[in-house]
Amino acid sequence: MFELMFCSLLTIVPDYLYRRYAQGKRFGKEITFYSVWYELRWGITGCLMLTVSLITMIFYFHPTAESATLYFRTVPIMPVGVAGRVAEVNVGFSAAVKKGDVLFKLDSMKQEAALETAKRKSAEVDASLISARADVVKADAQVGEAKASLQQAKDELDVKSELQRRNPGIVPQRDIEKLQVLVDQRQSGVDSANASKESAVLRVSTLLPAEKASAEAALAEAQVLLDQTIVRAGVDGRVEQFLLRVGDVVNQLLRPAGVLIPDGAGRRGLQAGFGQIEAGVIKEGMVAEATCISKPWVIIPMVVTTVQDYIAAGQFQGGQQLLEAQNAVQPGTILAFLEPLYKGGLEGVTPGSACIVNAYTSNHEEISAKDTPTSRAIALHVVDGVGLVHALLLRIQALLLPIKTLVLSGH
Repeated sequence: MFELMFCSLLTIVPDYLYRRYAQGKRFGKEITFYSVWYELRWGITGCLMLTVSLITMIFYFHPTAESATLYFRTVPIMPVGVAGRVAEVNVGFSAAVKKGDVLFKLDSMKQEAALETAKRKSAEVDASLISARADVVKADAQVGEAKASLQQAKDELDVKSELQRRNPGIVPQRDIEKLQVLVDQRQSGVDSANASKESAVLRVSTLLPAEKASAEAALAEAQVLLDQTIVRAGVDGRVEQFLLRVGDVVNQLLRPAGVLIPDGAGRRGLQAGFGQIEAGVIKEGMVAEATCISKPWVIIPMVVTTVQDYIAAGQFQGGQQLLEAQNAVQPGTILAFLEPLYKGGLEGVTPGSACIVNAYTSNHEEISAKDTPTSRAIALHVVDGVGLVHALLLRIQALLLPIKTLVLSGH
């Protein structure tokens, strides 16, 4: 309506003035209700064409998005790796929490039993290690005993062999052979004792330490599983609608316990969906304005920080059916991320609130360039200037938004 009124001042009014003062025609005489189209056809036609062109230029170069929201991500509250029945709840329906605060505990009887078993196994390995060290000492003594017995047999064999060499026949050959067999036997005993000692040493130095490491790993695993029954807050934030009660069964796949809203979520920026036709206009760095339902009658200066160069309506996942283009969600929007131009600009705006956003094209740099033709500079001035109309429309929307919501929506 504003554009129509503005364009009529440039078309219909001059046409009427020409008819009135140049041709002497007056309303109620030559210009009547039935002849107004014939008399003012040039002004009316020009007004309609100029209005359509002006509206198109305004909404194209200064796009608006009514689907704008302060989206925020929530963190699911759930145990990791375990599932069970709730034994204790430490927070209420709505409460502020800090990172590391205990939210609830699961029944941990099974995990405590596994931890105790792992501790007993570790203690058993420690006892086996002490016993194995004693076995090493025992094997060392057996090696010494076997070597002494071997040396004794060798000495006796050497004496009798020397006597036989000096006085052949003084020592029966059978006794020498028996002593030789005894020496071989004692040598085997030494080898066996050395093998036993080596086995005991290996058990102390390799086998039992490996068993000890396995027991410690099992103990650590049991401790981790026990710790997982205590669910803590992963970030600073606020728990909302936390309806968990003692006795509830919690499963990380089928039944999370609730959600945690991190501090600052939905208070740093705003996401707006602009029409696909605005893909060539929306750029990073554009100045924008927003008004939100949760903070009426306030215009918030914004700036476009990021423009998503994909349209979510076109995504698909592989499945068992071929893609049918007619089933695509229409029309889809260009998602833009906006942040307040000034610090604290979003204070008082509730995260998740619905907003209306206007973005404004600025051609100041191109207009100021020396190589820009005059005609183009004038056209760009017009493009930038008509943004004032859109800014005025946004303020009218902000003024009427509470009335539209509270009065005209059926309350």
